[in-house]
Amino acid sequence: MSTETADPGHGHSPAAWTAVIIMLIGFTIGTLAFWFELAWLVWASAGIVLIGLIVGWLLARAGYGVGGDKVAAKAH
Repeated sequence: MSTETADPGHGHSPAAWTAVIIMLIGFTIGTLAFWFELAWLVWASAGIVLIGLIVGWLLARAGYGVGGDKVAAKAH
């Protein structure tokens, strides 16, 4: 048995960072909207979170995800 495990990359890629930043903005807006009781903005922020998920997926498919051909590998 081998004791080595493959490093999955832990999401250190432009696709992952872009998706997380967009979703954090969505959650921040949603939290403030919930605080100020703006239901329409809470739902709009949920849409922003979904957009972040889709953008991350699209960027990963375009080669900007972990192990993608457009991402330079970094030595740890």
